[in-house]
Amino acid sequence: MLRSLTLRIAAVAAAVTLPLFGLVAPAEAESPYERGPDPTSASVLDNGTFSLSSTSVSSLVTGFGGGTIYYPTSTTAGTFGGVVLAPGYTASSSSYSSVARRVASHGFVVFAIDTNSRYDQPDSRGSQILAAVSYLKNSASSTVASRLDETRIAVSGHSMGGGGTLAAANQDSSIKAAVALQPWHTDKTWPGIQIPTMIIGAENDSVAPVASHSIPFYTSMTGAREKAYGEINNGDHFIANTDDDWQGRLFVTWLKRYVDDDTRYSQFLCPAPSSIYLSDYRNTCPD
Repeated sequence: MLRSLTLRIAAVAAAVTLPLFGLVAPAEAESPYERGPDPTSASVLDNGTFSLSSTSVSSLVTGFGGGTIYYPTSTTAGTFGGVVLAPGYTASSSSYSSVARRVASHGFVVFAIDTNSRYDQPDSRGSQILAAVSYLKNSASSTVASRLDETRIAVSGHSMGGGGTLAAANQDSSIKAAVALQPWHTDKTWPGIQIPTMIIGAENDSVAPVASHSIPFYTSMTGAREKAYGEINNGDHFIANTDDDWQGRLFVTWLKRYVDDDTRYSQFLCPAPSSIYLSDYRNTCPD
């Protein structure tokens, strides 16, 4: 019995010792869609490293009102994920050129669209977002198409465009991710959304108060694979137009993590970032 016990102890000791000699778990594989240098807490608050070009899309297209596509000038890094960005009530795509450029400069093709009418309601804006996704996939110029990975497209929008973002995400689960900026919608429940979705609210938003819009939206998304809610401290409804830095950080890191599958950005989402610039942050802690 003593000999048997000795052998068992030796076996356990060998098993514990083996990892010290190189038998360790393999490192997590890099995503083939990583674009740009390793991120830092400073770099995600600023514009990215990609130089940009842009092209206009005519208002005569079918399904939405045209707009502007911003894209990395160089093709040496490979193709990029896409983002459709819809405006708020009475606004136009030009109101979002700064935030569109910020996102594109981190390695995305960003399509800031105009709507058929400046007075279109959120569900109509959602349908137009999906029409713009289809345009990117099937009708974009050869210059844009050569830079776009049509299998990796996200949706976003501000105010009623943010409500349209939720509607689009609810309708099409093939979309890679969604980011709703200070969203407004009369429907407060979105359990059908399955894709990774971030909602960015503003603490002092009087147009779409977070207590009756962003927070109920976030809470209701029980079917989302991952979700997050970030609230900009002292922000108002129009921070999407002023391109707030912390809004940009949340926006970019979510797209990097779920459009590019780039785990280098997980550190900026989970654990919850602690900052005087955020009055609230909630998430399901992405892997």
